[in-house]
Amino acid sequence: MIENIRLSFQGIWSHKMRSFLTMLGIIIGIAAIIAIVSTIKGTNERIKENIIGSGTNTVNINLFQGDNEFYLDEMSSVPSGVSVLDENYKKEILKDDLVQNASFYNKREIYQEAFYKNAHSGSKVLGVDNSYFDTCSYIFKSGRGFSESDFNKFRKVVILESSVATSLFKSEDPIGKTIEIKSEPYVVIGVVEKSKKFEPVINTMEDYYEYMTNISGGSIFITNATWPICFGYDEPKQVVIKASSTDNMSKAGKFVADYLNSNAITKEAVDMKYKAEDMMEEAQKKQELKEQTNNQLLWIASISLLVGGIGVMNIMLVSVTERTREIGLKKAIGAPKTKILAQFLTEAAVLTSIGGLIGVVAGIILAQVISKVANVPAAISIPAAVGGVIFSMLIGVVFGILPSYKAANLNPIDALRYE
Repeated sequence: MIENIRLSFQGIWSHKMRSFLTMLGIIIGIAAIIAIVSTIKGTNERIKENIIGSGTNTVNINLFQGDNEFYLDEMSSVPSGVSVLDENYKKEILKDDLVQNASFYNKREIYQEAFYKNAHSGSKVLGVDNSYFDTCSYIFKSGRGFSESDFNKFRKVVILESSVATSLFKSEDPIGKTIEIKSEPYVVIGVVEKSKKFEPVINTMEDYYEYMTNISGGSIFITNATWPICFGYDEPKQVVIKASSTDNMSKAGKFVADYLNSNAITKEAVDMKYKAEDMMEEAQKKQELKEQTNNQLLWIASISLLVGGIGVMNIMLVSVTERTREIGLKKAIGAPKTKILAQFLTEAAVLTSIGGLIGVVAGIILAQVISKVANVPAAISIPAAVGGVIFSMLIGVVFGILPSYKAANLNPIDALRYE
């Protein structure tokens, strides 16, 4: 085998231009496939990142009535058959390895007005527990978090997201200032922001409509202990969890939703159930939609590989004709058919493998160029690169069979007489 490979390189090098032109179809085909696969992977990663966010791995599990998310307003009442979520439920949820952290909180869909002097901000008010900020990957820019005594003594203290703090206080330090929420005075004790700031990449109107809905406005956080002071009564809590990894988000969300539906929803509840926001599934649907178009390009690029394979078969037939006397001499001194067959198959495989390697390099360069020029994300796929080289080798074997078979079956006497 090593001798056959050495002879293959020797034959390729002795006809450099002819060998390069033969490999050109393979190079173009592999380069096109690598570039397309890279842009597909890059686009999929961008879709996933834009929808899921910056890698906080949080999943919201919300209470639904029928097909619509349930929320309370001043005109509705607390549903029967839905248990109030407490620490016992949280302990059971955290036993699963898929869930890294969990928090229960209250929220209202309608934005509430918060006032400070003449400034006001329409913001989402959440009544949270002690683990909310860790679960959702918030960090404190200033001030402190809620303490146990804040919950136990029902202190009216509030933590603001940085955008809300800027809206209400401009450049003024908000810590220690008093704001009004639902006509109730709350003292600001902290300002938070996400630990990983993330903004979707928007290049087209399609990107805008697909992704901008995932960006939420600023929030105001009060303790769930003082939530009834503002809103009059206790109500079913929502759940947010931090999955152990991005890939486990769907499984973790489903596990928590199933657990709550089995243990926190009774038969008295009318058409009520917890559902997880499956961002991974949404991302996968959009990825599949993009891939349907890109897969057509892959088939078109594959045609050039077929053309390249035919070119290899043609040049190998020419090589067999040129080396007829050499083949006859080898057979005359006892070389078996399998040796002749293996030599020419090896030469065809080496030829296309070199083309495949060059094609992979060219494809990586092409993907980067497309990424810069067209502002399309590209992510190099190692499996695709390795697969491209292996596939190019198989093309050499497949299209080299006919010439190799012809060489192996030459009559040694006729071959030696060939001029």
